[in-house]
Amino acid sequence: MGEGFPFLDIVLFAMVAAFIILRLRGVLGRRPGNGRSGQGSASRQQSREENVVSLPDRAQDTVDSAEPEYASEEEAIVAAGLTEIRLADPRFDAEEFLRGARMAYEMIVTAYAVADDAILRRLLSDEVYENFSGAIQERIAEGHTLETTLLTIHTTDIVEARVSGEVVEITVKFVADVINVTREENGTVVTGDPDQAQDVTDFWTFAHEIRNSDPNWQLVETRSPQ
Repeated sequence: MGEGFPFLDIVLFAMVAAFIILRLRGVLGRRPGNGRSGQGSASRQQSREENVVSLPDRAQDTVDSAEPEYASEEEAIVAAGLTEIRLADPRFDAEEFLRGARMAYEMIVTAYAVADDAILRRLLSDEVYENFSGAIQERIAEGHTLETTLLTIHTTDIVEARVSGEVVEITVKFVADVINVTREENGTVVTGDPDQAQDVTDFWTFAHEIRNSDPNWQLVETRSPQ
């Protein structure tokens, strides 16, 4: 009997050691890769993700709310003028206006050459009409005719835009290739070359009354580059 005690002690120590190891494993858990992944860890991660409050994308908000950049001060001034026009007249559309201005340029240049008084009266202000009509009458009195061929319009850019009281005014820069030939009654060329186009730059200002239901704009000023 006395020889059995040491063996019993060893067994008891082994059981205690095994119990301690199991307790430690329960507290510390297992390292990744050794058996099943810890479900408790995944559950805690999911809980953290569900408690996250999404914040606005500050970088995106900054881009959207930032003021647009302009290549020059002149562009910024024009943009401000167009904004003022849109506030005064929500119907205004810059692209549609430029299409109309281009058509008006072609019609007026052609009407001036052939002395089409009806078109000029409709598209020109009284002051501009008087200037155009005076030049036409002078040309006719001299027995001259004007032949104008508009080959290409390279540029139609808005360079000024403003609201003056109840009137919107927009200045457009036109750059075009034009053949202008003035002839005498017998066909002799007075000025110009029928085979040579000229690079023509014009600044035309169009105006429109905001409350006017007529969508047509009138040409109120013309000038050449300074």
